[in-house]
Amino acid sequence: MAATTILDFESAPVNPKGLPTSELARTGYDDDKKGGLDEITVATYDVGAREQAEEMDSELIPTEEDLLTLRKVAAPLPWAGVAMCLIEFAERASYYGCKGPFNNFINRPLPIGGNGAGAVAPGAAGLNQSAGALGLGSVTATALVQMFNFLAYVMPIVGGIISDTKWGRFKTIAIGAAVGAVAHFILVVPAVPSIINNPNGSLAAFIISILILAAAAGFIKPCLGPLLCDQSPVRHPTLKVLPSGERVILDPTTTIQRYLLVFYWCINVGSFFAVATTYSARLVGFWLAFLMPGVIYMLMPIVLVIVYKRLYKAPPQGSVVAEAAKVFKKLLADGGWRRMWKGGDAFWDRAKPSVIQEQEGMLDVTKVFWDDKFVDEIRQTISACAVFALIPIFTLGNGGIGNSLNSMSGSMTLNGVPNDLIDQFNALAIILFAPILNFGLYPLFARYGKPIKPMTRMTIGFLMATFSDIVAAVVQWKIYQESDCGYYASTCDTVTSISIWLQIPIVMVPAVGELFVNVTSYELAYTRSPARMKALVYALALFNSAVAAAISLACAKAIDDPYLIWPWVALAVSTFGCACLFPTYFKHLNIPMEQFADKDRMAGADQPTALDHKARGEE
Repeated sequence: MAATTILDFESAPVNPKGLPTSELARTGYDDDKKGGLDEITVATYDVGAREQAEEMDSELIPTEEDLLTLRKVAAPLPWAGVAMCLIEFAERASYYGCKGPFNNFINRPLPIGGNGAGAVAPGAAGLNQSAGALGLGSVTATALVQMFNFLAYVMPIVGGIISDTKWGRFKTIAIGAAVGAVAHFILVVPAVPSIINNPNGSLAAFIISILILAAAAGFIKPCLGPLLCDQSPVRHPTLKVLPSGERVILDPTTTIQRYLLVFYWCINVGSFFAVATTYSARLVGFWLAFLMPGVIYMLMPIVLVIVYKRLYKAPPQGSVVAEAAKVFKKLLADGGWRRMWKGGDAFWDRAKPSVIQEQEGMLDVTKVFWDDKFVDEIRQTISACAVFALIPIFTLGNGGIGNSLNSMSGSMTLNGVPNDLIDQFNALAIILFAPILNFGLYPLFARYGKPIKPMTRMTIGFLMATFSDIVAAVVQWKIYQESDCGYYASTCDTVTSISIWLQIPIVMVPAVGELFVNVTSYELAYTRSPARMKALVYALALFNSAVAAAISLACAKAIDDPYLIWPWVALAVSTFGCACLFPTYFKHLNIPMEQFADKDRMAGADQPTALDHKARGEE
């Protein structure tokens, strides 16, 4: 029994870049070599993958030559995965459908000549009016909307921890759906005309509803993406012969990439529902704009009930967060924090049970209840999370800091177009371009042996944000030049002749960039996270939006006339600087991970305590 336990602790050394040696050997990564990463990566298996492969037909196991020369393709999306995408569509349709009118509801007063529910005046009088209700101004609107954004992307950390340790992904989603239903019911209340006439009461009900809605999103968002990826039938590279006779490899990483692109497409199909709610607020009133998303939301529990028995549901692991905390405690003990910045094997090996047993002569598995591979998994996760720290800059560059884009639109000629309608071109761009990338561009490059690597995708996305920020700075400058109020155009009683449609490139170009940046970050979060902590690490990837919202919130008072040009300039410089880091400093993250969703590890069956119980049972 002891020998079995010790064998589980053993693992290959991990290099300072956060990748197991087996991964480095197969990819041709040489840390001492200029460039760091060979152009061609050769995929082989680590020990765990080989053990799984032994259970397969030998004819399905690709050789190293196959892995070098054959095209890698994605597995089909199973029906259970389609259901997860449908749930995400409903949840995001309700979320963005409500959020779309938030700015106007808070920022602008009831339109003169309107119906008292926030709609504009009929006919020519309302042609250049915007829907409004509370009239609390741009600063308050920015503060409340960014608070909502912040909480909606902080709460997933809580939801991720609960999912990984207590409830599991499916139960966490189900409870989040119930909480969200309550939030949607309350949200209609402040939009009723009689309540709008009591601004303090309306504002109080509105704040309560968005707090509950953010909490619901916190339960749902960190679990849906990982639960979708859990349904992948491909756990390691497998040979397949297409009807055309071509031999290809069903690849786990390529499969996850495709699933997440489809998932992100569904997010934005759902977010396009904000077009309907924006026009509803303009033409009928905010009560209808807030009621419609609640109706769509009711699709979620129906699909959850139907798909329940078809899903693979990884069980929660009660001790996993405690394990991670104890690993870090061990790493940082006895002055380890001083060696933290250097990294390397010497730092990370301190927490490996095999090393602890060798140094101390014994191992108490009641105190050290993780295995060596768990330490390796944490190491590769930390390496990937460094990229996440840059994504808030992209998020800010994608639409600007605070309410700057909305303030710009208030100075432009609308000709009957809702001033916040242009925001929906973000979703439209993603809806149009996601299939082009998923089924066109990415497979095309892969067919010619030049797959677009993760850090290349990140670079492209950040450069798209740089372009849009430059355009935004120029358009805002033109508005200031033409406005009757000069550099105080956003509060001017008259608008400029500059059309609202000039905001389209500002919105659509970085939207396409999201497909390169956000989807890649989700892919890194799932493929490089510990098998039993995927919801939490996925939540950390989402947390970037919370950081961006916090920055916007902190800058809310400064994002106002006469300084609306300079935030765009700062963002253009920042996004360009980040784009230069990905192909250089982060190039090691181009190395694909072949082993990242082992069901035994996700279920905790490989843990020392589980192995010990199994050995005792066999005795």
